[in-house]
Amino acid sequence: MQKLHSTITVKGRVQGVFFRASTKHTADHLGIRGEVKNLPDGSVWIAAEGETLAMELFIAWCWQGPPLAKVTDVTVTAGPLQHYEGFKVMH
Repeated sequence: MQKLHSTITVKGRVQGVFFRASTKHTADHLGIRGEVKNLPDGSVWIAAEGETLAMELFIAWCWQGPPLAKVTDVTVTAGPLQHYEGFKVMH
């Protein structure tokens, strides 16, 4: 199976709504590896790696987020694999 790497930026009401914790839960469920962190501009940055179908499901989830989030934009950029060992919430 081919693995993909994507850098994802999620904009909208995505901080203070458990977005990072929910991202980790979703990533763990789908077998996605990488990391997530809040950015100073109020968006959330995600580096994610996984198999094609899992990545498609994960990116689709990013458009929804947790119940309190209001996502207005998701930008996905492909990149080289970084070979993450798990999925981490960065502070």
